Amino acid sequence: MVDLPRRLVAEALGTALLVATVVGSGIMAETLTTDIALALLANTIATGAILVVLITILGPISGAHFNPAVSLVFALRGDLPRRNAVLYAIVQVAGGIVGAILAHAMFALPLLQASSTVRSGAAQWLSEGVAAFGLVAIILAGIRLQRSAVPMLVGLYITAAYWFTASTSFANPAVAIARAFTDTFSGIRPIDLPGFILAQLAGALVALALMSWLLRGLVGDALPIHVEEQS
Repeated sequence: MVDLPRRLVAEALGTALLVATVVGSGIMAETLTTDIALALLANTIATGAILVVLITILGPISGAHFNPAVSLVFALRGDLPRRNAVLYAIVQVAGGIVGAILAHAMFALPLLQASSTVRSGAAQWLSEGVAAFGLVAIILAGIRLQRSAVPMLVGLYITAAYWFTASTSFANPAVAIARAFTDTFSGIRPIDLPGFILAQLAGALVALALMSWLLRGLVGDALPIHVEEQS
């Protein structure tokens, strides 16, 4: 069992690198092309690729949640003590903000920004609920049936969800908060955050309820990625 401080560092580091990739690849795409579809494709590929890498290398340390909605689901399942889930969420949000600042620094932009990109409305919120639902459903099915495939499953799902959701699939409260701190291709206005976060949490909870029933009694190749003893 990896001790809690190292798990928290892994969660903060992973979320920071994830957001740095999302924001940095968006900045690079905007710099290199005026074609919005091509810019989104570049952003998508980078995000999906880094997820595969980060989950593979940090999963054995912390479970590689990088997402408060995922940590909430694991806490409700009894796989993560609730106190630790709160700590996970705190370091995930902090890591995400650091990642946005790091991306700005790498491209010589103002470090602290507030996004002006409008992302609001029922279609956006529904998209975030669907995105988070799919992400959590895939994680829960993956850890039950094909644990070794989870990094690729998550990376591929987010790659696809960038394109089939109107919101480009944030699916993560920590990433959404961090993206409010960048007025670049990947940003979201701070005022639009509550709708996104509520939709993400709702989607995650619906996925937990459905998959708990759907996967009941099924046995795959391994136990969940990261199960903690209650403390």
